[in-house]
Amino acid sequence: VQLQAFGGGLVQAWGFLRLSCAASGLAFSSYTMGWFRQAPGKEREFVAAISSTGSRTIYADSVKGRFTISRDNAKNTAFLQMNNLKPEDTAVYYCALKCGPVTTTPGTYPYWGQGTKITVSS
Repeated sequence: VQLQAFGGGLVQAWGFLRLSCAASGLAFSSYTMGWFRQAPGKEREFVAAISSTGSRTIYADSVKGRFTISRDNAKNTAFLQMNNLKPEDTAVYYCALKCGPVTTTPGTYPYWGQGTKITVSS
């Protein structure tokens, strides 16, 4: 199983970025996808998740209304559209996969990508 996240970079506050996560080695359309982030010196935290069919999405309160998670099962890829970025969004962002319903707990996701770094300047 391989997950590859990309699309990070340096952006100014109030800017936008779109992250992608490409999966291989498993039946992507059968898995819930989650995005998490980890800022320096902090624990990994939940950002957003989407069910296998895309019918259900959940978001952390800190990103609700600014971030949108989506997926294209035909392309084995998920996305995180991030708008109105804030300096506090600076972190390494990780995508992860799990079977079953959407959850917010990192430990419930067995498959992880390598992370992509986002830096938001003020």
